[in-house]
Amino acid sequence: MDPERLKKIPVFADLDDEQRRHIAALAAEVSVPTGKELVREGDYSYDMLGIEEGTASVERDGQHLADLGPGDVVGEMGVLERSQRNATVISTSPMMLITLTSWDIRKLQKTAPAAVDHLREIVSSRRDQA
Repeated sequence: MDPERLKKIPVFADLDDEQRRHIAALAAEVSVPTGKELVREGDYSYDMLGIEEGTASVERDGQHLADLGPGDVVGEMGVLERSQRNATVISTSPMMLITLTSWDIRKLQKTAPAAVDHLREIVSSRRDQA
């Protein structure tokens, strides 16, 4: 994928061009229809999803928590912390996603450690705000 597209997703926007190239080399693009369950609360995290196009709804224990759209990321906490999903996310429109697996993140730790450190800082700041 084109590394420039990663600039549309804030968690990647602050990275330098080389770091984005490393991520782009590993990232996959996925198109999903409306109503697709992207992640399920309680499942183990094995990938993180960056929303390039479309919208999704976040629920926990059946309660609506948030609406997501372009630029938002799902699953980064679970992948980096190797934990279970803390919410269910369902697409509310057709979506284009950029995905990285936990294996991809481990590869990035070796080739672009600053990029992974940046993601960890974002997760940490989100935990502090929660």
